[in-house]
Amino acid sequence: MSSVERLEPVNKTKPRKQRVRTLWISDVHLGTRDCQAEHLARFLKQYHADRIYLVGDIIDGWKLRGGIYWPQAHTNVIRRLLTMSKRGTEVIYVTGNHDEFLRRYSALMLGNIQLVDEAVHETADGRRMLVIHGDQFDVITRYHKWLAFLGDSAYEFTLTLNRWLNHWRGRWGYGYWSLSAYLKHKVKSAVNFISDFEEAIAHECVKRGLDGVVCGHIHHAEIRQVGGVEYLNCGDWVESCTALIEHWDGSIELYRLADAQARELEARAVELVEPAA
Repeated sequence: MSSVERLEPVNKTKPRKQRVRTLWISDVHLGTRDCQAEHLARFLKQYHADRIYLVGDIIDGWKLRGGIYWPQAHTNVIRRLLTMSKRGTEVIYVTGNHDEFLRRYSALMLGNIQLVDEAVHETADGRRMLVIHGDQFDVITRYHKWLAFLGDSAYEFTLTLNRWLNHWRGRWGYGYWSLSAYLKHKVKSAVNFISDFEEAIAHECVKRGLDGVVCGHIHHAEIRQVGGVEYLNCGDWVESCTALIEHWDGSIELYRLADAQARELEARAVELVEPAA
């Protein structure tokens, strides 16, 4: 057994939830084997948010057409979101291409849950942000759907390798690491596709006179300036496990599970080596 596996938290009291203004998550792909539902449910439990945006591809309708895969962990995510809504969080579900079957119900209101194709969010410091999944700016998804399905199959194979790799990393005491995200950064065509997507969606913000955009779709979390506007991508919960968090001053933080796990392990190690007071 490794030293990492033997680490035990000193304080086992239930941590208080962090109060934040807004959460954004996208590309959860509930209904697929690669959905990191357990990690997402734990993430959601850490926060009390006034508003949460589900920025598309939360439920994977493409996969559900071929057969039902829906373990308890996926139900737990839905239950957690419903609990947040019941306790006062405004839940805005922005439809994506994998859950496009919901687009026929756009503008539907169910209590504190709203279904839309896009939204405009105003941050605490007054910036107006387009919130949209982003498949509308993906030429392959929009005009060559058969290529999108083909690419989805190749991507699924990479995710399967990713799942097994992280199974063994966990057995040996290592944190989460995304093989598929690493490959995406290394393949030139993927890098060019991401750049084209970012520029297209930023141009739309300029046309509408908005300050920035929050999107998903390409499974590549990022915060940066593109074409004179602020570009924010939520990432996903099948490979990188990322989200966006708006604090009460309007600042927006990019959450990465791998970074959070590394900080937690470091803090626990410090607690063990520090002499008792």
